[in-house]
Amino acid sequence: MKSLALITPYLAANRYRILFGLLCLIIVDLLQLFIPRIIKRAVDQLALVHVDKSDLLLYAMAILALGLCIGFFRFFWRRCLLGTARKTEEALRNRLFSHIQTLSPAYFDRVSTGDLMAHATNDIMQVRMASGMGLVALNDALFLGSAAIGFMIYINLELTLYVLVPMPFIVIGTKFFGKKMHRRYKRVQSAFSELTEAVRERFAGIRVVLAYNAQRKETQTVKKISESYIRENIDLVKITGSFFPLMILLTNISLAIVLFQGGRQTIYSRISPGDFVAFISYLGLLTWPMMALGWVTNLIQRGRASLDRLDAIFSTLPDLVEKENAVTVNSFDHQIRFAHVNFFYEKKRDKIVNGFDLTLKKGRTLGIVGPPGAGKTTLVQLLMRLYDVTNGHIHIDGVDIREIELGSLRRLFSYSPQEPFLFAGTVRENITFGVQGVGENQLDRAARLAALNETIEDLPEGFETIVGEKGVILSGGQKQRVALARAHLNDAPILVLDDPVSQVDTRTASRIIDQLQAMAGKKTMIIISHRLSAIRHADQIVVMETGRIATTGNHAQLMAEDGYYARSYRLQEIEDAV
Repeated sequence: MKSLALITPYLAANRYRILFGLLCLIIVDLLQLFIPRIIKRAVDQLALVHVDKSDLLLYAMAILALGLCIGFFRFFWRRCLLGTARKTEEALRNRLFSHIQTLSPAYFDRVSTGDLMAHATNDIMQVRMASGMGLVALNDALFLGSAAIGFMIYINLELTLYVLVPMPFIVIGTKFFGKKMHRRYKRVQSAFSELTEAVRERFAGIRVVLAYNAQRKETQTVKKISESYIRENIDLVKITGSFFPLMILLTNISLAIVLFQGGRQTIYSRISPGDFVAFISYLGLLTWPMMALGWVTNLIQRGRASLDRLDAIFSTLPDLVEKENAVTVNSFDHQIRFAHVNFFYEKKRDKIVNGFDLTLKKGRTLGIVGPPGAGKTTLVQLLMRLYDVTNGHIHIDGVDIREIELGSLRRLFSYSPQEPFLFAGTVRENITFGVQGVGENQLDRAARLAALNETIEDLPEGFETIVGEKGVILSGGQKQRVALARAHLNDAPILVLDDPVSQVDTRTASRIIDQLQAMAGKKTMIIISHRLSAIRHADQIVVMETGRIATTGNHAQLMAEDGYYARSYRLQEIEDAV
């Protein structure tokens, strides 16, 4: 019932459309119930040889008219009920996407993309089926089934009681199989998520698979996961494969009873041949509600399992929560202060950032270096509050960043990540991502600052060139410069660059570094770089090791110490010379 609340608002918003659809569905059911009455009269008159061609034509035209009316109202119930189910599907998917975007980056460290894709596709589809055809099947099972039984009682009560003998077994079977279906549907959905993630990951890494001739191995891996998914489905089919035949068996038992008992009563003239044929017709109409009872159980259990899985996501709250009276910050005026900052991803792991203490004044450039795993990238992610510090504080202009409204905090930063991500659009769309109303001059300036202008001229369509999935047509260095141009276009007061020249050649790196030097004093810059020439001119350079500040100073001071920085710088000088 808790997970059902996910779709209740959408059903309530479309209640008049749903009620109209149900009305049309009930009219269709009623019209179907009159057809056996027409057949009864025709058969009775044929049995007594009291019918002519005009009477038969009249009966035929009546059935045809009912068929046309059934088709007319069937269009409207399908339009209203199934259309509403589609709207519910759309609204639920939009809500899911919006909610997922509110979750913290730590959530995506724990959950696979394939699992989220399965939620957004298969789970929501099952909810749509349950709220659409499930509602139709439930209506038919209740209304059409009850009405058909009512007409059968009108014809002959004793015969109807015989027909209803299997009904208790249907109720018992539905309850027994329903619980098993629900558990197995959840296992099937979970297996589908795993399969989706496995296929997605291998398609995304297809070039690596081909480069290592690992096609056979990866095919076997996906095959095993696929076999697991099939096994879960077969376990489910064992239940549904028993349930549906049981419904049909019980229906055929009723038919056998009618043929035996009804045939005898017809022979003894207790009911007319027309009543006998009409009774069988009503039993035929009752067959669908009895099967619908099984089908609606199937759909509802699928939908319920999917709603439970979706509810688990909607019940997940972001780790990063804005305070109720969060401060809106529109500018950066003084300084950034790291005060005894500690951070770890999991309690059992060592600290990624350990006792980091530093002040960066406005307009100054901070360079951060250190071996891999020293905590450099994590530090700037803490600054932009992609993660929250475990202990300590980060202040901007004297205000703890946890007191600042998230949107206004992140508007203070232009960010180029260590691993650039490009969307499957044009170069222009990737550079202007998140920025509205960009003019050509602004675009050209951003490309020039990122040393991307010559590359743009060489592309077949310039800024309108489609880069493909994850920028597949571009080299690593080109993708990095597109991400750097994106950061330059977003004219925020604090520029954060994580290894901005790691994938470009020495000549291009020099051009990028020259542009960064020209911006010194105009912007506050934090530059993480393994290529030390990128931070040589920084006002302050921090060397990090195991999450701590090992040493700090400017280029000349660190070179004089002859530590990690000096040794790395001399090695890179030799490499550049070579």
